[in-house]
Amino acid sequence: MKLLLTSLFAGSVAAFSPSSFLQGGSVSHRSCSKSSLSMETGADLVTLAEKLNPVLGYYDPIQLSKRNFWDTSEEETVGFLREAEVKHGRVAMFAFIGYCVHANGITWPFPMTMSGDPFPTVASAPEAWDAIPEAAKWQIILFVGFLEVWNELKSEKHYMKGGIPGDFPDFDGVPGGALNFYDPFGWSKKRSEADKASGLIKEINNGRLAMIGIMGFLIEAKAPGAVPFLGGVVPPYDGDFMAPFAKSIFTTYGPLSL
Repeated sequence: MKLLLTSLFAGSVAAFSPSSFLQGGSVSHRSCSKSSLSMETGADLVTLAEKLNPVLGYYDPIQLSKRNFWDTSEEETVGFLREAEVKHGRVAMFAFIGYCVHANGITWPFPMTMSGDPFPTVASAPEAWDAIPEAAKWQIILFVGFLEVWNELKSEKHYMKGGIPGDFPDFDGVPGGALNFYDPFGWSKKRSEADKASGLIKEINNGRLAMIGIMGFLIEAKAPGAVPFLGGVVPPYDGDFMAPFAKSIFTTYGPLSL
């Protein structure tokens, strides 16, 4: 498991290096002028799919890209889907590694809280979530919510209006200059266009694999033996993944009645 963790971490770091995104069949990146950006269509998704997986190709069995969410255009719907996939893929890569970290009992070397409480000893990430203080859970949720609001309000160009899927606006007013989450180490500036295009393919594919991987962990935890090769590796979990406060609010105050 530790070897798996190391190899996955190395692969995910490569995937997280800032990449370019296909826009209207051409490669665009953050240094491009905003006027050069164009909206993607369903046909562009087919082109991208062939590069992501030449064997499988384009796969959209429920025709999501043709649904035109909220009575918007095809291009706006595709922009929403592209942003959602990149975002969920990145979260899943972190989640997969985090699950492996907790399963191996790896924690920070310092106390978890300001009062000196240690990190809980658990067998899995869901158990770690249940064991942390209520305040810590709210800090995580509110911070993620803040990032979502910042992205929606501060993006120079919204991802449904021609912006780059996966891009994130800088934090202005930070001492020493703006804090750039998209390219914090300036790697993107030194990469060739071919390398950026390759990075895009790697990030999306790694994100898709991570989404499948983390769902495999969760399914095996709730239904032991349901996922081949994970039997006896992922410990059972008796909590509820979809009720993040079930073992705090409900345990303390009892079920809510309407």
